Amino acid sequence: MRIHDELIVGLDEAGRGPVLGPMVMAAIALRPRKAAGLTRAGVADSKRFAGPNAHRARSALVPRILDAADFVAISVVDVAEIDLRCREGGLNRLEQEHATRMIERAPASRRIVCDGARLFGPLRARFSQLEALDRGESEHAAVAAASIVAKVRRDELWLRISARYATEFGQSVARGGGYTNSATRTFLRAYIRRYRALPPEARRSWPWEFARDLLGKRFDPYWDVPDERPQLALGFSDSARPPSPAPASPRASRISS
Repeated sequence: MRIHDELIVGLDEAGRGPVLGPMVMAAIALRPRKAAGLTRAGVADSKRFAGPNAHRARSALVPRILDAADFVAISVVDVAEIDLRCREGGLNRLEQEHATRMIERAPASRRIVCDGARLFGPLRARFSQLEALDRGESEHAAVAAASIVAKVRRDELWLRISARYATEFGQSVARGGGYTNSATRTFLRAYIRRYRALPPEARRSWPWEFARDLLGKRFDPYWDVPDERPQLALGFSDSARPPSPAPASPRASRISS
């Protein structure tokens, strides 16, 4: 396999923490001259963009990033996949698996830089040239570019989600960004009161204590999340094993009274 001596792959994510909506991961491969040009153009950690025009400013940089990159990969991790894996605390492993698939698709490079020392450190066993760093966006423009691409894609998806609810619940949905802040809590409590259910974009695996008074003590957020864990052997032979349960219905968590 030919290794591109100058190429550096950067990897970052957006939306790991929200209670609503997907997570997005991105990988960007850049050569030094292109990386320097992006830095001069203003490519930096996506979190450094703030204020009402932040999304517009980040979005304006995406075409320049796509034009400069040798390789771009975006992975959208759906809420259902997050919940399925987080049932057993597997969010880190889930991110590592998505990162591995993107790195394997990228051209062979002399350096891979991932944002998150503890999160992506285990991948060094598979990719010897990988560096897992905290604040990797300040280490190389490829990581900063990945953070912008991931954040812009996540924001685009969030704008579509929030538009579904704006007419009924107002602009607090969009303002909250899906994170567990005052605006998001206001929306979710209003939604639960009205529909006695969680919205389909809700991460069932996240804490719901802020709405426990509305959800009730017996509320099971996982009731509609498929359970793929190994089941206990109950002594049935293979020929006498009871039929498997039917697949879970579409996500729409109901609240028991």
